[in-house]
Amino acid sequence: MGKLKDIDSKAEAKGSGVVTFWQFVKFIFVSLLAMIVQFVLLNTLKLLPPIQELYNNGQDFEWWVFVCPAAIGGLGYFIVNNTANIVAQIVSFFVNREKTFNSGANIAVTLPIYIVFTVALIAFSAWLNPTLKNIFVNHMNDDLAANAATMVCSAVQFFLYFPVDKILFHKKKEEKK
Repeated sequence: MGKLKDIDSKAEAKGSGVVTFWQFVKFIFVSLLAMIVQFVLLNTLKLLPPIQELYNNGQDFEWWVFVCPAAIGGLGYFIVNNTANIVAQIVSFFVNREKTFNSGANIAVTLPIYIVFTVALIAFSAWLNPTLKNIFVNHMNDDLAANAATMVCSAVQFFLYFPVDKILFHKKKEEKK
């Protein structure tokens, strides 16, 4: 990771605009990593027998504003989709804190704020994702519809997380002497 630190130093020497641009580039790669984690989980968790049983039980899942019709997997889809999203955000938090923003911000302060923001975004995605999948499933197969809906939700999260992370992780790490 010495090369990454060198690029970070060169960006800092050029000013805050270049630093922000470089952080955005790193954020893109971390987001792709998180999205890979999310897609792997989305497509493998549903292979577990208990989850398959939930997918195949033919019951709609409705709770509060969250609606997952049996046609798209019901409770099984709700669990798989949200588990994948939560794990991806955990990966994203730690990698962005350490590598993207080189932050020394107090984790006891930043983590609860991040969790509240993440819960709100995951709740939004938990509503939007099945809604989109239900629309997409009329035009493509079930797996492709699930992945397309997840891509849309991931894009929304991507554009909302960067400014929040930039604010949360503003404090730079102290250089070790």
